[in-house]
Amino acid sequence: MSKIAIPTNGELVDAHFGKAAGFTVFEIEGKEARFVELLSAAGLQHQHEGLASMFKRNGVEVLVCGGIGGGMINGLKAIGLEVVTGASGSVVEVAKTYASGDFVSTRSVCQDHDHGHGHSHDHGKCSH
Repeated sequence: MSKIAIPTNGELVDAHFGKAAGFTVFEIEGKEARFVELLSAAGLQHQHEGLASMFKRNGVEVLVCGGIGGGMINGLKAIGLEVVTGASGSVVEVAKTYASGDFVSTRSVCQDHDHGHGHSHDHGKCSH
């Protein structure tokens, strides 16, 4: 059994990992995904260490996300977390697809982030 976390905006994958207000955690056993909890990321937006610590405390091993910056990926991998990218749509469907082994990571990394609030990028490297 393993645990995954998906950045969440309502019932959908939050396309921007660092701005996500929360993360939905699922346990993966066999080819089944079971909802565990919703973790609040209040106050942790763009804080690599704070987010990484939250995931480790809650037993998360894999992050399944849409867009994520290279610095965040490096920080998460440094503490032993796996990061897969390219998720979009329903959080529940993404978890089911991951559990079934059919999820394919796009290895999409957000580029050119200045981490300023209210920024948007239209360069095709990251969806916000």
